[in-house]
Parts: sequence; C-alpha cells; structure tokens
Amino acid sequence: MSFWPAIVLIVLIASIFGYLKERNKFSGPGDNRLAQENEALLEERRRDREEIDELRDRVAVLERIATDPARRTADEIEKLRDDSQSERNR
Repeated sequence: MSFWPAIVLIVLIASIFGYLKERNKFSGPGDNRLAQENEALLEERRRDREEIDELRDRVAVLERIATDPARRTADEIEKLRDDSQSERNR
C-alpha cells in the first residue's frame, strides 16, 4: 500500500471511531462514567432513606401527641421545643 492510500485509510478509521464514540458516548477502556453515575444514585438513595426515617420519627411523635392526654401533650411539646433550640445552638 502506498503512502497516500494509507493516510486516507487512517483518517477514515479515525473518523468512524470518532463518530461511534460520540454517538455511543463511549470513552474507551478506562470509562468509569457509569460507575460514577451509579455511585451518585446510591448516595442519593441513602440520603432519601435517611430523610424518610427522620420523617417517620416525626410522624410517630405527632401521632403520640395527637392521642395522648393534655398533660403529656404539653410535656412533649416542651421537649420538642428544647430539642429544637439545642439543635439551633449547635
């Protein structure tokens, strides 16, 4: 094969690979984009689970307040105020 046909062939191969790379968003053997996306989704899921657990705890407290007698309700409200103020002071 002579020089110029070899150059044309190399450019053609590079162009095809570039097109496929862009179309498939393939970055090569060291591509860890999917692993990073997966890690980000797992972290988001963990945060969502923590938030759900906190909300469940709050609902449980509100249910207790709604079903307890008046004195216990007042004590619970005061406790929540104290907890809220201590969290703000941190």
